[in-house]
Amino acid sequence: MIQVRRRSEIFRAEGGWFTGYWHFSFDQYYDPENMGFGTLRVFNVDTLQPGAVWPLHPHRDNEVVTYCVEGEFRHEDNLGNDGVLRPGDVQHTTIGRGMWHSEINNRPDAPMTFVQIWIRPAVLGLPPSVEQKHVRPEERLNRFLPLVSNRHPDALPIRQDSEVYAADVEPGVELSLPLEAGYGAYFYVVRGRVSIDGQEMREGDAAKVRDVRALKVMGLERSEVLTVVVRV
Repeated sequence: MIQVRRRSEIFRAEGGWFTGYWHFSFDQYYDPENMGFGTLRVFNVDTLQPGAVWPLHPHRDNEVVTYCVEGEFRHEDNLGNDGVLRPGDVQHTTIGRGMWHSEINNRPDAPMTFVQIWIRPAVLGLPPSVEQKHVRPEERLNRFLPLVSNRHPDALPIRQDSEVYAADVEPGVELSLPLEAGYGAYFYVVRGRVSIDGQEMREGDAAKVRDVRALKVMGLERSEVLTVVVRV
């Protein structure tokens, strides 16, 4: 089953200094029928205005993946971690028993867009940790590149049975990502235009994918996509 969600159907948040598309219930957005997808709890696409700072705020017991789409994303937290992500770079944080963190637009002259993903952890109360990775565009060209995974040794680790993939797809190229029984995928078009299961998807569209043996994606133009694989 593939359920496509158009960008126009996804909750849009407006905060003055930020705008966001929140795919599942989060903060002031609440829909009891839309609380997540398997162990995936949050999938937010946020744009911060130049120099904007999301002030320090607390979380606990989440596995958080941050993917920089545009601009420069800067992370700060109360444990002294700091780091800047540029387009295509990824960060994984085990919030564990608790952390205060802040999301910052590192540039005063340009907006910044990032995707933030929360996955429920397999174990509660873990020690907090932060890791990040620079990704070259050619690494994800016409392939599903594992960014965060509990299976792939070259990816950032995650404390759950889940994976996050990025891909750049050229026109006419079809990619296939196998899905084991009991797993589903949340698929998102960062930019461009693709087809999955004969359905055209454009920038900002997403899809819930379950009960299929593989996610098959065809590039209709040069496109960038993200896929989160979780137990469902």
